[in-house]
Amino acid sequence: MAKTIQGESAVWEMVIGLEVHAQITSQAKLFSGAPTAFGAEPNSQVSFVDAGMPGMLPVLNEYCVEQAVKTGLGINSAINNVSVFSRKNYFYPDLPTGYQITQFEHPIVGEGAIEIDLPDGQVKTIGITRLHLEQDAGKSIHDMHPTKSYIDLNRAGCALMEIVSEPDIRGPEEAVAYLSKLRMILRYLETCDGNMDEGSMRADVNLSLRKVGETKFGTRCEIKNVNSLKAVQQAIEYEALRQLEILENGGTIDQETRLWDPVKMETRSMRSKEDAHDYRYFPCPDLLPLEIENSYIKAIKETLPELPDQKKHRFMNDYGLSLYDASVLIAERARAEYFENAAKGHDAKLAANWVLNELLGILNKNNIPLEDSPVSAKQLGELVGLIEDNTISGKIAKDVFADMMETGKDAGTIVEEKGLKQVTDTGAIEALVDEVLAENPDNVAQYKSGKEQLFGFFVGQVMKKSQGKANPAMVNQLLKKKL
Repeated sequence: MAKTIQGESAVWEMVIGLEVHAQITSQAKLFSGAPTAFGAEPNSQVSFVDAGMPGMLPVLNEYCVEQAVKTGLGINSAINNVSVFSRKNYFYPDLPTGYQITQFEHPIVGEGAIEIDLPDGQVKTIGITRLHLEQDAGKSIHDMHPTKSYIDLNRAGCALMEIVSEPDIRGPEEAVAYLSKLRMILRYLETCDGNMDEGSMRADVNLSLRKVGETKFGTRCEIKNVNSLKAVQQAIEYEALRQLEILENGGTIDQETRLWDPVKMETRSMRSKEDAHDYRYFPCPDLLPLEIENSYIKAIKETLPELPDQKKHRFMNDYGLSLYDASVLIAERARAEYFENAAKGHDAKLAANWVLNELLGILNKNNIPLEDSPVSAKQLGELVGLIEDNTISGKIAKDVFADMMETGKDAGTIVEEKGLKQVTDTGAIEALVDEVLAENPDNVAQYKSGKEQLFGFFVGQVMKKSQGKANPAMVNQLLKKKL
């Protein structure tokens, strides 16, 4: 799905790499015991360490290390036995110490790869360069006063995983597919909640253009802190056209950091892009190198859940689901679990159809999360069972399901209370067929003279007489025999 752009002088391709900052799911920060809850009062979750007070020493949170190792294993990456924390020096009001503790030359996680599923059905592998641990900065707020900025340090010191991809992405669709898959993996692992709207996952987009066929990369620009899948797609589309116009007119691209403006729908220059030496990295004197034993890595590996790709292939192999259905069902871990519980002992394809089309349809329409569904997986499975054993028809099942969503009652209870059991008595259905044929002699004559499309009319009349309860297959069979 490589995206090319036709210019006047040449065809260009995008070369994209993403740096994703994922906030680790942890109740305490990376180097202090301060809490990390989202939405707390400004500056209410700040320890002396986070505030950069003199003499305060960082203490590494082991749980955050465990979460980083788990993530590394989940993205098929090498775990490094030794990693080193460094100081990255820069000066912003929301960085009280004047440096960020991060990992530079020796990250905790090395090279890896993840598979992405593209809209055209192709599967592509995107390389992972590294994953390193670092602390977040605070937040500058510029819209609360006409002349002053406010600082909230609640986020300062929160543990981040920076996951850096190889420049293997070739268009906005691939970038969105990569981010979606990465977020899915993080949520399955429960190492990051992936809530981009809350800032717990955000992406820096590195983009350059080169003529199709060239192997050398062009000069890249970095678009900082893009915080939604839609914004990533829009920012890439805009920035690619901006660079194309410059290159087609004989200009050169400046290596710089840019911001995405979602209101004006454009990127704008923020600052010239720094290189590593601008940050004056050096090993953090307050922290020893982090040494991890193989037994520690092995113990974490044994706790990994079944990951999205494994689950997708199992659903296709074990349940006979299509690639599309399996992909939609595994998009959320809770959704996959709901489906499996509903399908237990039942027709899996039928259960999948009910989860995907009926359940998710009505939940999405009413903006209800799956965990708050009035119909449990077991209840939906029971409904599927009633269709399978011909107790009710698929049409009546939809009415029963609507009642279940409204009342929370079991399908069997609703069927009994409303007398909705399907009529499968051959004699009873035959009597209804005879009635319909006797009442419509003209239509019978027309059917027999070749107007076969009237068959649907007869089926409809019989179903109407039975109030929808007659077994449709038996109605069809008896009508064909009588006609």
